[in-house]
Amino acid sequence: MHTRYFDDLRVGDRFKTRGMTLTEGMIVDFAFHYDPQHMHVDKASAESGPFGGLIASGFQTMALAFRLFYELGVVTESNIVGPGVDKLRWLAPVFPGDTIRSEWEVIDATPSRSKPDRGTVTWRCTAYNQDGREIMSYEPIMILRKRPTAVV
Repeated sequence: MHTRYFDDLRVGDRFKTRGMTLTEGMIVDFAFHYDPQHMHVDKASAESGPFGGLIASGFQTMALAFRLFYELGVVTESNIVGPGVDKLRWLAPVFPGDTIRSEWEVIDATPSRSKPDRGTVTWRCTAYNQDGREIMSYEPIMILRKRPTAVV
């Protein structure tokens, strides 16, 4: 998929990613470095906990959903910066062997008043597991370049 610039996007535009399966090793490795809570790194402790086993860090789920979107190429050349995220919700646990995919929808697109070469896009990202269960949602904000104009 080719990069979309700010002026290419409309509220309601949707993009769907491929899925990626998380292994136990991927979950433990991420958690060991960034979120070493027992339910992410200690299998024995996690098995006696409320989820009955290891689960992925919500931060890993969020990062994976973004990575899968970025791989589509939608904002590869147009993204300037992401100034924030709103309404992050972790709705269901992610277990080893789960396959995660995400769907992205443009929910707001506002041209910059001070910098005419860009605009702000707010997305709704919804992540699902292999059963179609919604596991996470959040609303990332990105500042995107407008389409370059041809020099005559």
